[in-house]
Amino acid sequence: MAAAPPCCAVRVRGAGGGDGDGGGSGLVLSRRPGLVLCHAAVFAPFLRAGPAAWARPAALPPSALRPCPRLSVVLRGEAGGLRELGARLLALVPCAPFRRALERGLGRAERWRFGAEEEAAGTDPRALPWFAWLRVPGLDAAEGGWAARASAGCLRKGQALLTCGSPFGDLCPELFLNTLSRGVVSNLAGEENALVLTDARCLPGTEGGAAFVPSPAGPRAVAVIAASLCWKGAEWVGLTLLCSLAAILRSSAAVLGEAGIAVPPVPAWVAAVPASGGRDPLGWTALVECGATWGSGVLLAPRMLLTCRHVVEARAPLRVTPAAGPGQDAAAVLWGRVVFATEESSPFDVAVVELEESVPGFVPPCLASTFLPGIVASNTRDTGAGATYPHLNFCIPITVLQPLVARYRRTGDPAAFADLNRAAEGVRATWQLQQRPGPPSKL
Repeated sequence: MAAAPPCCAVRVRGAGGGDGDGGGSGLVLSRRPGLVLCHAAVFAPFLRAGPAAWARPAALPPSALRPCPRLSVVLRGEAGGLRELGARLLALVPCAPFRRALERGLGRAERWRFGAEEEAAGTDPRALPWFAWLRVPGLDAAEGGWAARASAGCLRKGQALLTCGSPFGDLCPELFLNTLSRGVVSNLAGEENALVLTDARCLPGTEGGAAFVPSPAGPRAVAVIAASLCWKGAEWVGLTLLCSLAAILRSSAAVLGEAGIAVPPVPAWVAAVPASGGRDPLGWTALVECGATWGSGVLLAPRMLLTCRHVVEARAPLRVTPAAGPGQDAAAVLWGRVVFATEESSPFDVAVVELEESVPGFVPPCLASTFLPGIVASNTRDTGAGATYPHLNFCIPITVLQPLVARYRRTGDPAAFADLNRAAEGVRATWQLQQRPGPPSKL
């Protein structure tokens, strides 16, 4: 970024210190007047009504806290040191579009934990849509204005993002203040993309920091970090949950208006940037559910899907949910059956599924003819050592499967995939990470 990002660390201290003390990250949105936006979860220990307050549909005033904590923000000084400025709470505000997107996307999911591995230390999911407005007089500047921003409605999958937050909040700002992380838009949901997922790596404490997108005039704030999707059951999930800044501002209009604060509109040339049009290029991905097991699959034909053998080995009824097409509120659920699955001894973890009905409006993908290192980041689990290695996974190049898929579509005979069970010893060694002669590892 050409200039220092307009972010800070936020300190929340109880009257007596100790229990309830906490910190997070914040976004300096205005220097006239001085305003900081942060996540509201750091105020949870001070709520008069306790966690039940997060169920309210309307904003909470400072009187909803007991006792009212001491607030300050920590910024990088012009000479390179740190500045700490006093702050006061204007209000805690829920973002309704973000809340609706969360309820729709995660409402049926079980055992989600946010922000920490230990369940007791995690963020209450009901607090995720809540944000706090802080008035910081020490930030007032006569020549100041509002930070450059853009609408999340213009985002598209795969678009580059840069996140800025302070890991561990105010714990060690000398080292962690305004740490940058680069990623892409992984997925979008809700009204005007109120909910954004990114693979940018944000540690606990960065909640309240911001995500930026490039523009001709420089980076613009587009979303606020709400949580890392850290744990689904016993599985670590390396994605970051963002809330649209535009959605927060719309939900905060009444609170800011009561404080006499006018939010300037986004410049017309920024607001006019179109969102992605036509078919989603990632729309060939589908959700695959087999009993209690679920995973993903890729559609190669109107009634044909590839997935992993371990996803469908329960031999239960198979549900496939493709991505919703343009103009559809929800995708139709289709049923399928496994026509081929590799043997347990095969190094290739592949299954072929035939659907009972065709996917509506299906557009065939264009398969690659070459394979290069790069593609995909996930987690690898070493069951022997009991360790998880983040951002590491195995992929099967489509160049291996493409001739077999073509043969199957021509003959309709599942035996077209039988060669996957007869892999050479060198391939087996590669997948087992054995150091012996053979093709280079796909890691």
